[in-house]
Parts: sequence; C-alpha cells; structure tokens
Amino acid sequence: MSVRAAHLRVSSLFLVAALAAAAASAAPPQQSSSSAKTTFRWVDDQGVIHYSDEVPPPDAGRDREIMNAQGVPVRHLEGQKSAEQLAAEARERAEVIRQKQHDTFLVTTYTSVKDIEALRDARLEQLKTQRAAGQQYVESLRARLSALQARALTFSPYAATPGARPMPDDVAENLVHTLNEMNTQTSALAKGAQEEANLRAQFQADIERYRELHTLHSAD
Repeated sequence: MSVRAAHLRVSSLFLVAALAAAAASAAPPQQSSSSAKTTFRWVDDQGVIHYSDEVPPPDAGRDREIMNAQGVPVRHLEGQKSAEQLAAEARERAEVIRQKQHDTFLVTTYTSVKDIEALRDARLEQLKTQRAAGQQYVESLRARLSALQARALTFSPYAATPGARPMPDDVAENLVHTLNEMNTQTSALAKGAQEEANLRAQFQADIERYRELHTLHSAD
C-alpha cells in the first residue's frame, strides 16, 4: 500500500467515526431499565382486576403481582394482613399440627379398629356406671326433699292450722340445701349424657380417620 492510500484510509476511518458520534448525539436517550415504572396487578373486593404502576391506599393491603413488559406476572407480593387474618392463619396452623399429632397417635396406639371399639366400650361403661350412681343419688335427694317439704307444711306460714309455730332455721336451711344439691346433681346428669354423646362421636371420628389413614398407607 502506498503512502497516499494509507492516508486516504485513515481519513475515511475518522470520517466514519465522526458520523457515528454525531448520530449518537442526535438520537434521543434510551430509558434505563432501572427507571422504568413497575406495573402491578391486583383484584379488588368486587373481583375487578386492576393494572397500574401505583396501588391506591384502599387496596394497599391486597396481594398483588408484578408484571413484565409482556404482561406476564414475574413476582407475587403478599398483602398486609389484618389481625383477624393472622389469628385465623395461626388457628389453621395449630389445627394442622394437632391433626398430625392425633394421626400419629392413632397409627401408633391401635393395631386395628377393634382396639378403638374396645376402648370406646370401656369408656362408655364407666360413664354408664357413673350415671347410674348419679341417678340413685338424685332419687335419694328427691325423697329427702319430699320429706322436708312435708315437714315444712307443719310450720307457719305453711301450716293449715292456726297458731303453728314458725319454721326452725335448721329445717329451712336443710330444705334450701337439699333443693340446691338436687338441682346441681340433675344438671350433672344432663352434662353426663352430653359427655357420652361427645365420646361416641369422637370415637366414631377416630375409627373413620384410622381407616382413612390405613387406606392411604395401603395405597402407597
């Protein structure tokens, strides 16, 4: 290559570079990805889907998603939860833990449904014995109350005969005490009947859950 040709080539390269620099300075600056606005998508109380670069205060606590330029969600953001929602979730977690613990108890304690039924029948027999004793005690209280009421009729102001002496304090106190005790024991008998019903329901639920767990285990 001659010296003249070399000079011409260098000059052309400088010209191309100058034109490129001028074009770059004339072109509008591109927006950087860091300055681009973020688009959020969320759903309001009425089920309406919203898209915006800002979430208004009424919806600030809602779950939302960040969308890319093609409208595809790329990130999920949890909304701020109320105290009631947090408490409900805590109860749900506690129930899940309780159920897992109870499932473990069932499969490690019993070898068959007959074991559960045997324990159920033993517990029910205990309640039956307690109920029979309670009913007998209530009957004795009822007889005592009847005798005290008959005695109270011989005293003023319940006596039919004029001039009857006032009821002694010990009779009145015994009458009130016996009546209160009978009401207490009658309520206890009613609670015992409810306890028996609850016990039957609980054991039936355990039997069904035990069968379900063994079915799942067999399927595995």
